Amino acid sequence: MALYEIHERVELDSPALVMALEGWIDAGGGAARATTALTDALDSVLLASFDADALLDHRARRPMMELVDGVNTGLTWPGIELRAATDGAGRDLLLLVGAEPDHTWRAFSAAAVDLALDFGTRLVLGLGAYPAPVPHTRPTLLASTATSPELAQRVGSIGGTLSVPAGVQAAIERQCAEVGVPAVGLWAQVPHYAAAMPYPAAAAALVDGLAEVGGLTLDSQQLHDEAAATRMRLDALVAESDEHRELVAQLEAHVDAQARGEWVEGDEDAPLELQSGDELAAELERFLRDQDG
Repeated sequence: MALYEIHERVELDSPALVMALEGWIDAGGGAARATTALTDALDSVLLASFDADALLDHRARRPMMELVDGVNTGLTWPGIELRAATDGAGRDLLLLVGAEPDHTWRAFSAAAVDLALDFGTRLVLGLGAYPAPVPHTRPTLLASTATSPELAQRVGSIGGTLSVPAGVQAAIERQCAEVGVPAVGLWAQVPHYAAAMPYPAAAAALVDGLAEVGGLTLDSQQLHDEAAATRMRLDALVAESDEHRELVAQLEAHVDAQARGEWVEGDEDAPLELQSGDELAAELERFLRDQDG
């Protein structure tokens, strides 16, 4: 049984495919906000839709029922779509958007890559964000997962060997590697103390990363404006506590030393946020959340 239905076939000129599937790690809502910014700014055409009944657990992602004076007027079902759009310079791109599948990951990954090949995709790009021991007072950095060392070096990567849980975008990356399509995941590093609140600086960094790595023309100005407003809010909140200022200062010293290529005491033993104290980080996160409320 086919996992997708083609709705329209269009001629595309070597598009980049952007993956932004909801459901995996997305600290500060960075990937979700970047995706919203892209879909709002770009006129897109539905090319294909995937079989949601085969791929999604509707008890985990329930449809939304529309009620008018007690009358059920319809359901809005979660889904997964492949859409085509053009960037600000007229370059073609594809958007794989919707919910991360709950089932049949191997078949879904193969189908997604088959579709990408069918439309002549030159590069696959994924979006994500994760909590990291970084301060909000420094530019948001990107780390990568990629199908080649060259792609990883273009974005930056975490050194050494890691074994971490994976999302379906990682499965698609591996499928891309098997068929010879270059793929790279862009991961924004979000301050661990701000991971539970909207952090638009992560979204801005992701859109800028898409533009740079994918050779695309994308407008991120609104995201940068949102990021500036959030920076001011965080500055004001942190300023109210000596402990919070000390935590941010420790993170600044750590990140600045790494940028200079200097060894930081404890780097080989434990992440800085653990050395600074989980309790302090949790206290700041609660503080921010309470202030937001």
